Amino acid sequence: GIVGAAAAGAVIGLLLAPEKGSELRERIRTKASDFAGDIADLVVSGKEKLGSLKETAVEEASSLRSEAENRINKLKQGLS
Repeated sequence: GIVGAAAAGAVIGLLLAPEKGSELRERIRTKASDFAGDIADLVVSGKEKLGSLKETAVEEASSLRSEAENRINKLKQGLS
């Protein structure tokens, strides 16, 4: 959505700028390379955040399981 609109805006801006074709092609290559680098950075950042979120979820699930097992054992002892 937003990323696509930004890319389209950048391309339109480049195409409407008055300059030689070779300069325009070089600027387009540079902008495309910068854009690809930004996307790669976002992907890496997203993967890191997902990894951290997964770790937190696993830790929380383990803690909840332990707590549930303790409560079940207490209930079993109370019924005996």
